[in-house]
Formats: sequence, structure tokens, C-alpha cells
Amino acid sequence: MEKRLVFHKPLFEEAAKLAGIYALRSNKTCDSTVLDTFIWKDLYNTQVYVEDKAAIILMKDDKGYFAAMPYCSSEELPKYFGMLRDYFNNVLHSPLRIDLADEDAMTTLGLFDNPEFCIEDEDDLKDYLYDAEQLRTLPGKKFQKKRNLINKFMKEYEGRWQYKTLCCVDEYFLEEFMNQWIENRLAEGVESKETLITEKEGLIELLRNCDKVTYRIGGIFIDEKLEAFTIGSYNKREQMAVISIEKGNSDIPGIYQVINQQFLLNSYEDAKLVNREDDMGIEGLRQAKESYNPVGFARKYRVYEKVA
Repeated sequence: MEKRLVFHKPLFEEAAKLAGIYALRSNKTCDSTVLDTFIWKDLYNTQVYVEDKAAIILMKDDKGYFAAMPYCSSEELPKYFGMLRDYFNNVLHSPLRIDLADEDAMTTLGLFDNPEFCIEDEDDLKDYLYDAEQLRTLPGKKFQKKRNLINKFMKEYEGRWQYKTLCCVDEYFLEEFMNQWIENRLAEGVESKETLITEKEGLIELLRNCDKVTYRIGGIFIDEKLEAFTIGSYNKREQMAVISIEKGNSDIPGIYQVINQQFLLNSYEDAKLVNREDDMGIEGLRQAKESYNPVGFARKYRVYEKVA
């Protein structure tokens, strides 16, 4: 008898198990760690199916159900891809749709040449990859502007700023920062209220479950007020730090450059590679990410099963 896929909401108690499953095959995308799964689980109505060495992530948006590429070993990928396709076809009565599929999985499954599927390159959602040591040291002319901004910050706020690794006891500072962030972003009309609130609630919930999910949060305090923070996790297989969120008070020159460097120096000193996620097609964000001189990209694809 074939296994029946039964989904449930992600539980923080199974985060460690999921992290191990996510690392079973090569994957340099930000989806190779569980952090984003938990941060955005409510926005995408995320559900999971979990075995000892495999997991399938099911989500839903205004277009309907979609899934992530199955998490398992490369050898087992065809099996779980088939199970997922069968679930869409015979349970959801829908053609299979996978978003943010990584290139290694696409190649393993032969999907680029499979006439049964439509493949779209999600170019705006490709992840930026960086040499970790370069981001820690900012060497040479190409990083001169970054060093200048950091030096200016250090001089202006000498004796007033502090880098701190945040934990559950720092919930007040993070919530206070996010409340101000939401107020500013809504005034600018940049993001939807639903997305901003979901992000804040996801972060607070993560902080409250810091004993169950492996991640790091670093913050820059000025005069004992949190003015920037970033959150990341580590893909041990790829020796890659994945930076899921980075926010700062843009009225403070150099704050982003400082939090970027300090986080890697204090939390991921052994990382060889850094994934700073995508630019979402936003021109200003694209320019900011390109200014750090990426060494490559983790490309992602949307997979649609053709309707006969």
C-alpha cells in the first residue's frame, strides 16, 4: 500500500528533525534551512508531512495550493516528487505546482527536459551568494564605500553603540523595533499590513521558541535602543550562513553595513558562503545586494504540470 500524505501545521517541537531532513541533499537556496518555514507559516497557511528522512511542505496563496520541492536525499527525490504529484492530482484534484524549486533538484529529476511540465525561471527570486570572508573583512577597493560607512558610524557613535546576540529575554526590544518598523513601512506604502504583521508575529514566536529552533539574532543598540537587527541560520552541508531578515533604522548612516559585518563576525565566523536571499525584483534592494559583490546566485524555478 502506498503511503498516504497527511499534513499538519509545522510544530516547533519538530524543527530540529526538519533541519536534519533539509540538509540531506545539496541545496544552496535560502529554503535549505527551516527558518523561513516557521517565520512565514501563517502567511502561506503552511502544512508539513514528515517522515524520518523526508518532508513535504504544502502551502496556499490566492492562486491555490503549491508546494516546495520535497526535502530528502537526492536518491529519494524521484520517489517523493511522485508522491507529491499524486497528492495534487488525486487529493487536491489539481495539477502539480512547485515554487522556488532549486536547480540541483530540477537537474536530478530531469525537469528541464520533461515535456509534461512548464518551467519558469523565477529570476527576481534568485538568492544572492557571497564569499563570507569578504563580508567579514570588506577587502580592497570594491568594498571601500562599505568600510567608509562603517568607520563613520564607529566614530559618530563611539561609546554609544553595542552589538548583542539576542535571545528570548530581549523580546521587548524586538517587538518595540518591529512596531516602529511597521508604522514606517505602512506610511511609505511599501508592504501590506498583513505581511508586516505576519513577519512580526513570526519573529516573536521564534524568539519564544529559541530552545527548539536553531538560529541566531544579532542586534545593534545605540544608547540602549535597538536600531538594527538580523536573523540567520546555518546550512552545515554547504558551510553557508543564510540571512533571512535584516532591518535597520535607515536614518542612521552605516547601520546596515555594521549589522551585516558584525553578525557574521559574531555568529558565523566559520561560514564559507553567505546567502542573503533575493531582491524580490525591487530595484533599490537589487542595487544594495549587488553592491556587496556576489560571487554567484542560487537560482529558483516554478514548476507547473501541464494539463492534458
